Amino acid sequence: EAAKAAASASPELVGALSKEIGSSPEQAAGAAGALLGLAKSRLKADEFSQIATAVPGMDALLKAAPAASAVGTAGGLAGSATGLASAASAFTKLGLKPDMVAKAVPVLTSFVTKSGGANVGSLLAGVLK
Repeated sequence: EAAKAAASASPELVGALSKEIGSSPEQAAGAAGALLGLAKSRLKADEFSQIATAVPGMDALLKAAPAASAVGTAGGLAGSATGLASAASAFTKLGLKPDMVAKAVPVLTSFVTKSGGANVGSLLAGVLK
């Protein structure tokens, strides 16, 4: 249900993502939510709000992500392996191959760059390495 709402809340992003990773719009919405949730856990609130402004339907996308046990770290700073590993586990829960994370990140980053500007795009790219 959350994934359907997210797909319609951010159709351009979800459409591009779904095409790139060969998934349903619901899976793409969950995938975007998983990656955005990871970014949210790694960025300061004011930094993440710049990304949130650039992505329509942010709340819906975050809700569409499968609950991940590895998300949420003591200091909010996780090693990149942990972060992308948690995204990979979210992708698996969505029925997507974990290696699709690598294909999804550039789509998400370029969308944010296009809608929020280069600075916001590089902010996101920096935390999704």
